[in-house]
Amino acid sequence: MLQISQRGHDMPASPIRKLVPFAEAAKKRGTKVYHLNIGQPDIATPKMVLDAVRNSDFKVLEYSHSAGNESYRRKLVDYYKSVGIEVDHNQIIITTGGSEAIQFGFLACLDAGDEVIIPEPFYANYNGFAVAAGVTVVPITSHIENGFALPAIADFEKKITARTKAIVICNPNNPTGYLYSQAEMEQLKELVLKHNLYLFSDEAYREFCYEGTQTSALHLTGIDDNVVIMDTISKRYSACGGRIGAFVCKNKAVLDAVMKFAQARLSPPSFAQIAGEAAIDLPSDYFDTTKAEYKSRRDLIVTRLNAMEGVFCPNPGGAFYAMAKLPIDDADVFCQWLLESFSHEGQTVMLAPATGFYGTPGLGKQEVRLAYVLNLNDINKAMDCLKR
Repeated sequence: MLQISQRGHDMPASPIRKLVPFAEAAKKRGTKVYHLNIGQPDIATPKMVLDAVRNSDFKVLEYSHSAGNESYRRKLVDYYKSVGIEVDHNQIIITTGGSEAIQFGFLACLDAGDEVIIPEPFYANYNGFAVAAGVTVVPITSHIENGFALPAIADFEKKITARTKAIVICNPNNPTGYLYSQAEMEQLKELVLKHNLYLFSDEAYREFCYEGTQTSALHLTGIDDNVVIMDTISKRYSACGGRIGAFVCKNKAVLDAVMKFAQARLSPPSFAQIAGEAAIDLPSDYFDTTKAEYKSRRDLIVTRLNAMEGVFCPNPGGAFYAMAKLPIDDADVFCQWLLESFSHEGQTVMLAPATGFYGTPGLGKQEVRLAYVLNLNDINKAMDCLKR
């Protein structure tokens, strides 16, 4: 009998999407499901972005350069300059979504058997890409009681071994919404310099900061060779289906290695690069309006959650996620029950159990992640369901 690879066996299923069959069954029963389980914004993709694709007049949908269209990369230089990051277009490689940027970083910088330290809870797909690369994720626990602040550097030191090659962060964070401060980023800088590590920084939610501003890993001085930025247009412009991301790095050896992987997959999507390039020309108030909308949603969902008996939800400083501790024993069972057995006025809510965001077994059993990607009216209705 044919066997699948050990890698295929070990590859984790998505904890975010594992409840989808139960949600589909609920909908077939006629139940309205409010999706707070996944970071798919309901905010319209800007018309200007879509029109750039619609109005394209080329006759052949060709491969782009393996690093991405030069015109797009040059415009990204201007975008990054606008957020205080100085890079050259040759230090940017366009990827098929932020996911490929993560994958390229792991494959180019890490060997099988190497370890990466990641504050948990963390974006679940980091684990999947680590498995694919033969890399071990070493979780370091952050806690809901202090809003999931960066763990103490002394605790990082305890996790570092001869196999440790990188630290991975997401800032602002998915799934916690925590916004790492400049002081915390400076602490990480000193740590990676001391131990000669890479600092992988996922900055997909850069624009969505509600108290303070984001400190990019490339804002830090004296650390250029260590830093890899993993970026995407998905959340920034509500363009998740475009599958356009960016790998940004000033280390030439790393860029040369990543370029080989980029050449092996030939080209990032040509159509979507047109959309990404057009997005850079959006009016300057685009993010002000979008951020204000997300902030109002955040304020509502945090207020509603903390008003419920036995519920605690720290106020997230960025992204569009909140983590909440509920008076339950098992979040996986509870989230499935909401879809299988619960209905309030013909409605229910879909949440993401937090266990899937932790690398340490047993953690997160009383926690859920909520993505505030619905309008205020729908969030209120979803909270009414949860309150019941």
